[in-house]
Amino acid sequence: MGLEKYVMTKLFSRTFASSPEDTKVDQEISEKISLLQNFLRPEHLDIPAVLRNEASWLLAEKELQKINAFKAPREKLLCILNCCRVVNNLLLNAAMSENHIIAGADDFLPVLIYITIKASSHCANPPQLHSNLKFIQLFRRQEKLVSEVAYYFTNLVSAKSFIVDLEAKSLSMDAVEFQEGMEAAREAHKAAGVEASPALDQTATSARQMDPGPSRKMLFRETDSKGILVNELMVGGLSKYPFMEAEPGELTVGDVETLLTTYKDVVLKYTTLCRALKRLSISNSNSKTESPVLLVPPPHTSPPQSEGK
Repeated sequence: MGLEKYVMTKLFSRTFASSPEDTKVDQEISEKISLLQNFLRPEHLDIPAVLRNEASWLLAEKELQKINAFKAPREKLLCILNCCRVVNNLLLNAAMSENHIIAGADDFLPVLIYITIKASSHCANPPQLHSNLKFIQLFRRQEKLVSEVAYYFTNLVSAKSFIVDLEAKSLSMDAVEFQEGMEAAREAHKAAGVEASPALDQTATSARQMDPGPSRKMLFRETDSKGILVNELMVGGLSKYPFMEAEPGELTVGDVETLLTTYKDVVLKYTTLCRALKRLSISNSNSKTESPVLLVPPPHTSPPQSEGK
């Protein structure tokens, strides 16, 4: 954990939102969220009245807002973990005090989506939702993206994807009302001097193309000609590299485009880190930024285990 924090803090400016494409997607998502904030209400996401707890929502928002204050993947992930635990405790309290039957992700995800949109409205800077998720996906140790942490991270990735693709049919709102709300929000922004991006309508396409997706972890085993295990490697996010275990005879002409895209992705990550490491001046001084503290313990009776160090 200490090494990861040290290295990624030093390389932060070269690895976080390091491409124009990432910055563009962040800006487009930010603009869409700013429009939705003007008219989106909890009832549009079918959030039950029993879960509309402003105090809990505000606490969750504040935890999520802290994500831009940290430069290490683990610390950013802890902000997400704290936010989601507040939401989870809200659901549990509602189940105990109001006899509300918890519907799992059907209750959890709409609340998280609404909190994500509301949290962005209070940020002094663009929330950089896409870049934060991508940064964690790429640079957090994959063996730590498991269990409770993986579940909450995947839910926030899903919340982002929902916001990117959000339209009238995604909500309990008719198409006319949705369009009127978006137009009114645009007019309000124009009157306030907020310039909208001309590419805002392409937000969904751009974000989907660059979405890191939920993290996966698979075990890659290398054997010799006799089938004896000679190497074992944990490979994170293997879903993006579908040819890891492919044989030459299994490839087709149709695989060329996917192979080229995968190759460029690997080379880009490798060269970015190599360039940054070459320029890195080794220093013994550690970052003075304090790590976030887990505010909400996991909801079970045994002693809580904090996210792995």
